Amino acid sequence: MGIRKIVSGGQTGVDRGALNAAIAMGIEHGGWCPKGRCAEDGPIDPRYQLRELDSPDYAARTEQNVLDSEGTLILYREKLQGGTLLTHRLAKRHGKPLCRVRLDRPLQLERIVQWIYQHEIQVLNIAGPRGSANPGIEEQACQAVKALLSHPGRLTLSEVDPHGT
Repeated sequence: MGIRKIVSGGQTGVDRGALNAAIAMGIEHGGWCPKGRCAEDGPIDPRYQLRELDSPDYAARTEQNVLDSEGTLILYREKLQGGTLLTHRLAKRHGKPLCRVRLDRPLQLERIVQWIYQHEIQVLNIAGPRGSANPGIEEQACQAVKALLSHPGRLTLSEVDPHGT
């Protein structure tokens, strides 16, 4: 697979799950976070190699991560809303490759791998809902991203525990 770097914003939920997977798999990671390294649970841990924007605005962080990557993978459940919907709109607005994957449905990882190869993505932005409204999604996203990075096409997302247990 051509992924050499995972980009995310450091928020709880999918963002952190993606960053944790990158760290666990030895893949370079980074991205932008709001001024003060703000997240819903307090300051973002310094182990996440994120750069601070001058703005505390989450939307500015989201847009910068879309711009600084070669494509955006959105991992979510049920429907796009809030910051996840904003990510979708920004990727479309900037003409960036976009792949949406529901973690509550049995989609093949092969689809994501084909999308990555089709668009020659090496720097992948991974986004999705925060953890407070989606219990277990951080671990579920981490498992899904690890599966993507280590066994493309061999594990369906339905085999990733939707409750993170």
